[in-house]
Amino acid sequence: MKNLSEGRKMFFSVMAIFMIYAAIFIVFEDYDRNINQPFGEPSDWHLLGFSIIIFIILAYILKRYAHRMDERISREQATKENEMRRQLTHNIAHELKTPVASILGYTETLLDHPNIDEKTRHLFISRTQTQAQRLTALLQDISTLNRMDYAPHVLEKENINVSILVSEIAQETSLALSHRKMTLHNCLPEDIWVYGNPSLLYSIFRNLFDNAINYAGENTTIKISAHKQEPYWKFTFHDNGQGIAAEHLPRIFERFYRIDKGRSRSMGGTGLGLAIVKNAVLMHGGNISVESNNGLTFTFSLKI
Repeated sequence: MKNLSEGRKMFFSVMAIFMIYAAIFIVFEDYDRNINQPFGEPSDWHLLGFSIIIFIILAYILKRYAHRMDERISREQATKENEMRRQLTHNIAHELKTPVASILGYTETLLDHPNIDEKTRHLFISRTQTQAQRLTALLQDISTLNRMDYAPHVLEKENINVSILVSEIAQETSLALSHRKMTLHNCLPEDIWVYGNPSLLYSIFRNLFDNAINYAGENTTIKISAHKQEPYWKFTFHDNGQGIAAEHLPRIFERFYRIDKGRSRSMGGTGLGLAIVKNAVLMHGGNISVESNNGLTFTFSLKI
C-alpha cells in the first residue's frame, strides 16, 4: 500500500476490516453448531446476502469519500507547493538582485570614467569579481537543491571514505581557520565508509565547515567526531562559538533563512548552505538535528 493515495489506503483498510468482521460473524454466529457446516441454516444465507448488500453500499460510499479526500489533499498540496515556489522565486530574485546591481554599478562606473586612477580601477574590478563569485556560488547552490528536489535518481552513488573527505576539506579551509584563529579537532576514526554521492557528501561537511568559520567567531574550536551505530555512522559537528538563540533553531535549515541578514551577506553566504546539508543527509537515509549549548552542535547520521 506504499504507493497508494491516502484516500485509497483508507478505502481498502476499512473494506478489509469489514470483510473480516462479516466473515467471523457469519461463521461463528451460532456458537453451538458444527463449525464445518457454517451454512446449514437459511438464516446463514440471509446473513451472507445482507452482508454483501452492506458491503456494496459501504464500498460505494467509501469510494466517493476517498475520491473527495484525495482531491482535497491534492488541492492542499498544490496550494502549499505553489506558495513555496512563489516564496522561493521571490527569495532567489532578492538574493540575485544585490550582486547583479553591484556588478552593474562597478562596471558602469569603469565604462563612464575611462580615466579613473589605477588604484580605484583595481578596487572596482576586485569588488566586481567578489560579487561575481558570490553570484556563482548562489547559482551552484540553487542547482544542487534543484537536483535533489527534482532529479535525485540521476545522482550517482559510490563508496566514499568520509575520513579522507573531511581531511581534504580541513586542508582546503586551513587558511580561513588560521585567519580567524580557530582550532580544528578532527576526531573521526579512520576508514569511515559511506555509500553515497561524492558531491553531496562533500557539500554536507564543507557547508558545516563554512558555517562555523563564518559565524562561530574568532579563537573558537571546531570538533568533529563519529561513532558506528548500525546501520549508520553517527556524526557530531560542534563549535564552541556564540551559538544562536533558541527561537531560530526550528528554522535554521530553511532555504534563505538568515538570522542576521546583513551579516550573512557580508560573509558571502548564500542562505542555502544548511538547507543543502539537511537535504543531502536525508537523501543518504539519515537525519539531522541542531542544538545551541556552549556553541552550536549538529548531530546527523549517514547510512553505512
